[in-house]
Amino acid sequence: MRTLGPELLGFATAGICAYAADLGLFVWLRGPVGMDPLTAKALSFVAGCSVAYAGNALGTYRRKTADVSRLRQYAVFFAVNIAGALVQLLCIAVSHYGLGFTSQRADTVSGAGIGMAFATVLRFWGTRTFVFRTSGRTANREASWTG
Repeated sequence: MRTLGPELLGFATAGICAYAADLGLFVWLRGPVGMDPLTAKALSFVAGCSVAYAGNALGTYRRKTADVSRLRQYAVFFAVNIAGALVQLLCIAVSHYGLGFTSQRADTVSGAGIGMAFATVLRFWGTRTFVFRTSGRTANREASWTG
């Protein structure tokens, strides 16, 4: 548990920065830019994923060397984040359509509360299991910041 603490803190810090980038860009694209909501959200989601990947690759997991290219790592990281987004949508669907909790507050609790909690656990597990995993021969070598 002692080694997991710094990893969780780094992952959370990268996630908070990614959330801020996602939200800020979405608000800007919807407001002053006047973009439609789906395009704005798609672009802000990609930006948020990019910020989270950079924070984790250059911060949280910087000491783990990769057996694959950074581009492949990013693609897997993006897939893990898509899975997290689908978990959030599933929570809203179950609550709204399955359980009949149709208020805006219920949708917010199920998507941004319960769904975000489940999605964060999935993202953490997926990130450390599939994205920044190391092989036995490279596990103890320190990577440079450029990978």
